[in-house]
Amino acid sequence: MTTPTIDELAAGCHSLVLRLPGAVDVQRLLSEAVPEPIQVWQTPVPVGTDEPIARDRRRAESLRPIHQDGPPLRAVALNYSDGTTDLVLVAVRAVVPPASLRRIARFLLDGSGDSVSAWPAAARSGVAHRGRLEWGLGDPELRGVAGSVWMDITCRGEQLLLPAIALAASRYGGEGRTELGVLDLANGSDEHISVYPLDEHPQASVADFLHRFDQAPITPHEPPTVGVVLSPAFEEGSYTACLAPVFPLTIQLDLGSSRANCRFDQGLVDTSIARQFSAHVAHLAEQLADSAAQRPVSELELLPDAERLAVLRAGGAGNGAPARGRIDRAFEEMAAKQPQAVALVAGEERLTYRQLDERADAVAAGLRALDVAPGSRIGVCLERDADLVVTLLGVLKADCAYVPMDPRYPEQRLSFTARSADMPVVITSAPDFPAVPGTRLLPPGELARLAAGPTEAGVRTDDEGENPAYVIYTSGSTGTPKGVVVPHRNVLALLHATTGDFDLGPGDTWTLFHSSAFDFSVWEIWGCLLTGGRLVVVPYWTTRDTEEFYALLAEQRVTVLNQTPSAFAQLIRTDERVRRDLALRLVVFGGEPLDVRMLASWFTRHPAADCRLVNMFGITETTVHVTARTVTPHDVVTGSRSVGRPLPGWSVSIRDGQGRVLPPGPSGEIYVGGAGVADGYLGRHELTQQRFILDESTGERIYRSGDKGRLHLDGRLDHLGRLDNQVKIRGHRIELDEIRSVLLGAPHVTAAAVVVNRDNPDDAASSRIDAYVVLEPAADRALVLAHAKATLPDYMTPATITQVAEIPLTINGKPDTARLPDPRTATAEPLDAPEADTDTIAETVLRIWSKQLNTPVNLQDNFFSLGGNSLLVIRVIAEMREQNLPKISPRQFYSHSTAAQFTELVQQLSEADQ
Repeated sequence: MTTPTIDELAAGCHSLVLRLPGAVDVQRLLSEAVPEPIQVWQTPVPVGTDEPIARDRRRAESLRPIHQDGPPLRAVALNYSDGTTDLVLVAVRAVVPPASLRRIARFLLDGSGDSVSAWPAAARSGVAHRGRLEWGLGDPELRGVAGSVWMDITCRGEQLLLPAIALAASRYGGEGRTELGVLDLANGSDEHISVYPLDEHPQASVADFLHRFDQAPITPHEPPTVGVVLSPAFEEGSYTACLAPVFPLTIQLDLGSSRANCRFDQGLVDTSIARQFSAHVAHLAEQLADSAAQRPVSELELLPDAERLAVLRAGGAGNGAPARGRIDRAFEEMAAKQPQAVALVAGEERLTYRQLDERADAVAAGLRALDVAPGSRIGVCLERDADLVVTLLGVLKADCAYVPMDPRYPEQRLSFTARSADMPVVITSAPDFPAVPGTRLLPPGELARLAAGPTEAGVRTDDEGENPAYVIYTSGSTGTPKGVVVPHRNVLALLHATTGDFDLGPGDTWTLFHSSAFDFSVWEIWGCLLTGGRLVVVPYWTTRDTEEFYALLAEQRVTVLNQTPSAFAQLIRTDERVRRDLALRLVVFGGEPLDVRMLASWFTRHPAADCRLVNMFGITETTVHVTARTVTPHDVVTGSRSVGRPLPGWSVSIRDGQGRVLPPGPSGEIYVGGAGVADGYLGRHELTQQRFILDESTGERIYRSGDKGRLHLDGRLDHLGRLDNQVKIRGHRIELDEIRSVLLGAPHVTAAAVVVNRDNPDDAASSRIDAYVVLEPAADRALVLAHAKATLPDYMTPATITQVAEIPLTINGKPDTARLPDPRTATAEPLDAPEADTDTIAETVLRIWSKQLNTPVNLQDNFFSLGGNSLLVIRVIAEMREQNLPKISPRQFYSHSTAAQFTELVQQLSEADQ
């Protein structure tokens, strides 16, 4: 049998403090009242009865549990200096139940009670919680320390307390259902806990909800996290039904009393959260008492109006005025201040602010020569080089909005984006960009040539930033991407909110690391150029080679770096091995959740005082970033999931499934308001209305993010993942339903399911998209994969496609992902045993690939068909260097992606080095 912990013992004990009437022989009376001798411990207290020291001593004695091997009853007489005596009785409830304790008390006070003839044989470990309470925000260092908050229930009545507690627990739990535990000590029963399972149906009436408490409770498999202890009222003295919480959060109600006591484990529940919960229980009880029987229970509010507004204001609602201005005008002001300063570095090409401004003017003039109307959406599909930045700025100078597209996107996606955005022009140097009716394709040089001819001077608009600056397409659940329309003023607001805190200025060097089709690039480009920094454009293949990128950071003396956590994890490994002198002073994380534990080794080499690490949560629809938190070594130790507080001008609130504001603690959907909220989705009016809504409480537009989070009492936000079928992989936001829709459009596919798996739960780089398809007879999985690659960008293409006889379903008719087979065991072939004359390099390559892919590999396998991705490429290259094999560039890896091709390449390079 497991030895009970101290808090488990305390949860099984109760206590009673008696004020003795004058001189009483307690030892004699107690020996007559109980079936076995009990020692009365005499303790002098050198103060009067009402002194704080006396009160603290009574409380300490009344909460000290019985030792597991001690007698079932302990008696301590506290003798005060004013001649008064309190007798503190502490007993094991299972052996000395409330009725027996009352008999003993009456016998001691006036001899009217009957003595207890024998102790029953009962288990003495008591009832104890072992659960967690996610919304409690407790301090783990206080685990086992009990706290208490008194609740006044005079106006509500006992009969409404249980329903109010259950409704509050349901709202806090966020799932519309809860289990309320009840330990009834007033009916003379044993330590049996009953449970009321409750669902808060939106259509249910108040009468329906209350009626459920007339039904019999059930016996739980384990105690729930919130519960009530019903105890008899003791007129004889001050009674405590349980010395420690029976449930993580326990409401102790002394029947017949006007007050209840909320008891809780401070390791699980913060005192402020317990006080808040108790107030919400009281508020709900009042509404239950005042509501008509047929009123929908969903109309009952957890928070009073004043508190709801206070929570919204604490999250930033109503703070700050929207920024004004345009990106291109802000750049021109910076160029006028420092025309000779270097603005852009791209390989051997260097442009000053004046040169960048002039070349962008030429792009704008070229667009005007084509009679492109102001406000048009201009496609930009260029590699990461100087022309990309020049073109984006030039499009803005022409009073147009740019629509970035990655040259590596499939033709179908490029064609869809061009048609969806109704582009009159796409500026691209890609030779195979698909032809789109009504859209003209031009290389950047052609615009410069057009600008050299006679053109009319452009008339600059007088807008103050309300016109769109760009449209970035993100994944869509219907199978088609959706374009997010972001105005100029939002980008200016982002810089106003961050420049001072991050100390951004002309002394900084940034990198443009990310694709222009990923909104992290908005922050990289304009965050640098509008604060006077120097922007270093990182070529695509350098972004895929961590060693090359690390060398670039050192050589260019980069001070501000923006990375997804997955990419930075590879940089940490390179930094451990190479250890060059870096100038980094600020690293901003975004694009995906950060597991701060990965930063431990970085902090050992780069003190937080030298290089500030900032975790930022953001969404394309709210202009890149929403919150910011500086990560500290302490965060690494505690594994903090906080993404910080909202940026100035942004607001954050947490709401339940009905859109009701939640207080700090409970988790729900993150709603974002303020200066960063985009204009909506291009051409998707209905979807815009669903996701961009008007907050009736504040009158502000807010965005329903679909992300799950919780607020702390100090306003910090925890990001807890997605609520829907959307995921983030290596910074890209992906709707799994879009991938499924594409698969269902493939020939001979009758059903499909898509999931994300991780070979290593703690390693984001091991994330992969696994697809499952039901095929018609004689169909081929390879054709399905080819169809997906022709439609989806690389980061959305499934790493594996597994054929199954059917997609298993839950009882609710949804895909039961837990019953899908492991794609690795379903499709992988066993590792070929090396032949006698197998080359050592081949053995090493297969071993490294197998380790990184977490599956057996043979020479015929393709690295990417087995789930390889860009981050795993970097890991393979790094491990090869550690084993003294030749350096392989990512470009070489992608062009030699089967194990046989790769092995042959390594062999050739090895022979060349000899």
